[in-house]
Amino acid sequence: MQPNNATYGTDANLAASKPDAILRYADHPRGFAELRVPQGKGPFPLAVIYHGGCWKTGIASQAYMAPLATRWQQLGIATLNVDYREVGDGGGWPGSFKDWAASARLIDEVAAKYPIDRARVTLAGHSAGALPAQWLARADGPGGPVGARSALKVRGSIVLDGPGDVGAEQPAFDALCQFSAVEPFMGAAPAADPARYAAISPATRAPELAQILFVQAKLPAPSAATQAALARDGGTVTVRENAGASHFAIITPGNPVYEANEAAMLAVIK
Repeated sequence: MQPNNATYGTDANLAASKPDAILRYADHPRGFAELRVPQGKGPFPLAVIYHGGCWKTGIASQAYMAPLATRWQQLGIATLNVDYREVGDGGGWPGSFKDWAASARLIDEVAAKYPIDRARVTLAGHSAGALPAQWLARADGPGGPVGARSALKVRGSIVLDGPGDVGAEQPAFDALCQFSAVEPFMGAAPAADPARYAAISPATRAPELAQILFVQAKLPAPSAATQAALARDGGTVTVRENAGASHFAIITPGNPVYEANEAAMLAVIK
């Protein structure tokens, strides 16, 4: 287990740039995001990045996503690299969801102060971060993890080796983590609280996105049913599978696997 500030899993081919600002969305220690803005006048597209770590505190933080945020900054993309609470420090259901919803409010704050194109906002999530990268873009009813809420207005989502439906893909995701990750995060097994799992499933309500790109490595593609559910409101779902690639190669600038997928990612963001 790595300390929470480690560049977990990544091969440091690219040193992270210094953030232009550290923005707080909550008063707990992990309630912040790193803002990086490209050089030039803009307006720039914005990628909001959510890290993985199997939703278990002590494994990872936003730090390991900083090289990717830096690479995108170099390519003319502004980035918000978000940290959030996980199981063990106040996260899980509903704490992590509260953090994700609060962090999303930074988007309009950033767009008001920096040369950001609000119409070109993409949510990107690696591994466990795939959940906020999809959940934020859908509305919730009263039974949602933070109650009734409107969908965040964003254009696209990039899932980097993460699940499309947490409940349906529990066995594969737990195997990836090498421990039971889903039930501690959700606070119950699917059979014990099916309503909780249904509340965040795309089968119940689809995210309101024009594009969703899955770049998979260790995890299989979402099922045909999940892909159809994600596309139910008219968005396009694309899956790029990278058989034999590591879980971190797809997010590591300079790695051949990342380079093979970069153009597809940029096409969604830009």
